[in-house]
Amino acid sequence: MPYNAAKAAAFVAEQHSRRANYANLQGELAPPTLADAYAVQEQLRGIWHAKRGDVAGLKIATTTKVMQQLMGIDHPCGGMIYERDVHRAPATIEKSRFLHMVVECELAVRLAKDLPAMGKPYDRQSVRSAIGTVMPAFELIEDRNAVYKECKAYSLIADNAWNGGVVLGAETALEPALELDGIAGRLFIDGKEAHQGKTDDPLGALAWVANLAVERGRPMQAGMISITGSVIVTLPIEAGQTFRFELDGLGATEMTAK
Repeated sequence: MPYNAAKAAAFVAEQHSRRANYANLQGELAPPTLADAYAVQEQLRGIWHAKRGDVAGLKIATTTKVMQQLMGIDHPCGGMIYERDVHRAPATIEKSRFLHMVVECELAVRLAKDLPAMGKPYDRQSVRSAIGTVMPAFELIEDRNAVYKECKAYSLIADNAWNGGVVLGAETALEPALELDGIAGRLFIDGKEAHQGKTDDPLGALAWVANLAVERGRPMQAGMISITGSVIVTLPIEAGQTFRFELDGLGATEMTAK
């Protein structure tokens, strides 16, 4: 029998509503192919629209070899960012909205131009020309207490690559001379510097999600945002803590957990 992506999406949505711990999809619900996994994610879009709004952008996950090895995945995974999950810094995030939230520090971009199908894949140069602004961002990860080493890539994708929202800092126009690779970032926890890192090929990440979107028949449009991969190790945030993430020359984003 053909795979039923709609049935799998309804199950994933119901698991979220029940606040059930994450588990890989099993049996007839398990996506047999990568395309089927993204079909489940796309079916979720219709289920979640009333609560979470339109799709405001895309994310890329498992970009580094370390994270791929941790999760037993050998390729990046894409997910959708919903408009009602987009917060402006400084933001207060209620942890009770999540079953288990962790935070990633990223460089986000906002498109000034559409990225339609054009007969050949996008590359770093062609996606750069579509960027209007850049900004520091937090990604809010809803992993639902997943055991990372047991996660299967297709189930992760079906579960929208765990995106639970973003917290965006002030936007800066992308000037021609600004190099996006290797920008130093620092995370401050309750005012004290705790972690450092550097951006790693954000344009490559944007090209990847742009090509995925074209392949799936839902090209990225002007105004959409994309987060481009974690600069700092993924971290939990405790109630009452304040995280501030700074990127050199691009300002900061800030969030407090409640």
